[in-house]
Amino acid sequence: MSGAYGRVLVVDDNKVIRQLIRVNLELEGFEVVTAADGVECLDLVHQVCPDAITLDVAMPRLDGLRTAARLRADPRTSHLPVAIISGCTQYEVDAGVSAGVDVFLAKPFEPSELVRIVHRLVRREDLPPLDGRRGVGRAGSAAG
Repeated sequence: MSGAYGRVLVVDDNKVIRQLIRVNLELEGFEVVTAADGVECLDLVHQVCPDAITLDVAMPRLDGLRTAARLRADPRTSHLPVAIISGCTQYEVDAGVSAGVDVFLAKPFEPSELVRIVHRLVRREDLPPLDGRRGVGRAGSAAG
């Protein structure tokens, strides 16, 4: 584990959002590596060996849901905790559950909630069940 609390791969096509997530996590002692889309995420994941990954859904080239599915399909990355940070529409939640996403955080989010979720992902703690409310919830059972 790198950084005081671990290494997080943050994937979002919006540079401002990437920086917002980066700053909040770095202030809490995480090492953060960023990627602009799913293709870049899949290129970087084996090099940076993150302890957790955050994904936006709507991104060019390869969206977050297809990226999550590819991460789950690869034995080298299938164990990595994955959070979707997005608008969290019902479609995104349903497709994310099918793709093996661990948790959802709706935009706009509170930075403290982001940090709490990432801490729990890195420590592989159970998260609350997804209850259909806008916000945070656990999707399915723990991966790996």
